[in-house]
Amino acid sequence: MKLIRNLSLAAIAIFSLANLAACNTVEGAGKDIKAGGTAIEREADKANK
Repeated sequence: MKLIRNLSLAAIAIFSLANLAACNTVEGAGKDIKAGGTAIEREADKANK
């Protein structure tokens, strides 16, 4: 019983850490895309002036 409990806790911990890492990756990608869009918008504004 103790082995099953420990394996379950380890699996939950690994799954939680993987989810946190994925969120950080997606958040970072979103920031990169936003920065790219901002740069494009800035250049388009310069071209229109």
